[in-house]
Amino acid sequence: MTDPNVQPDRIAPTTALDPGIAPEGLRLVSDANRPATSVIAAGRSGKGGLHDIVRRFRRNWPAMVGLAVLAVIVLLAIVVPFFPTAGDTANVAYRFLPPKVPGLEVLGILNGTRDGVDQYAKADVPAGTYFLFGTDDLGRDLFERVWSGTRVSLLVAVIAFAIDVVIGMTYGLVSGYFGGRIDGGMQRIVEVLSGIPQLVIVTLFVVAVGPGIGAIVFGLLLSNWLAMSRVARAQALRQKGEEYVLASRTLGARNGHIVFVEILPNILGPIVTMSMFSIPAAIFTESYLSFVGLGVQAPMASLGSLVSIGYKSFLSYPSLVIIPVVVLGLLMVAFTLVADGLKEATDPRLISRRG
Repeated sequence: MTDPNVQPDRIAPTTALDPGIAPEGLRLVSDANRPATSVIAAGRSGKGGLHDIVRRFRRNWPAMVGLAVLAVIVLLAIVVPFFPTAGDTANVAYRFLPPKVPGLEVLGILNGTRDGVDQYAKADVPAGTYFLFGTDDLGRDLFERVWSGTRVSLLVAVIAFAIDVVIGMTYGLVSGYFGGRIDGGMQRIVEVLSGIPQLVIVTLFVVAVGPGIGAIVFGLLLSNWLAMSRVARAQALRQKGEEYVLASRTLGARNGHIVFVEILPNILGPIVTMSMFSIPAAIFTESYLSFVGLGVQAPMASLGSLVSIGYKSFLSYPSLVIIPVVVLGLLMVAFTLVADGLKEATDPRLISRRG
């Protein structure tokens, strides 16, 4: 029978161990050896990480403005070309008509007049017919052609994003993870291609193959992924020494599993952000080539080709240049604002440094 007044001996779990040495199977965590975790990695364990990213992105008002502008542009580019207008086909009787917007004509602005003359009445345009952006040199509706041209820019944006993710990310991850001679050889290729400006590579390729959207896409395949490969390589070099990678190796995981299942989810933030930043450059490249006649060919429309056509008569009809330039500028700025917002949302340290 035990005495209730006698306290039992308490045995510490680290009895007979040297002070400061963790028991077998355990690891002392300090600020020096605390594993680095990313926001994306935190999001994998639950919805909290993703909710934090969304919350930080929504609090970034420039990013929200860019997202709203981008959503409107995408919606118009998808919807407008499906609805036929009076200016779908060429009609020289309607050429160079000024913009006319219903509701604003009673205010004396955008009412279809030029130099005090009603150009719509002069061209015998039926009552109730409006050309919101006016017409081009062949009498085609500029509103429909601008949004059809925006489709081409959005197509280039999607292709540029895919090139970054598929080629650039894979190339950088493989180079950074394996290192050694493999990394050295792969980086020499990147250095050679990086020594030539992207615009020069794409232009030379288009000149050699022939103008068209297909030639531009293949030109982007040669150079658009270089920046992404550097980002992916840097992230792979940093992550391959982390303990979760060492644990996967110890358990016998294959290299492909480690790279694409273990490392990739932890670097999605920088990958997506860098891909978004590359989109405006790709859109500008396509617009420039179309402007000089090496891009989309008639009768297809591109924002660059519309600017090129309007540039010839800019002094007389400035709206032919101003409207596609404004749409192109808004598209590029919107992508940049969204990319910057994603960068801050996936890396909260940038917010604390800024504010």
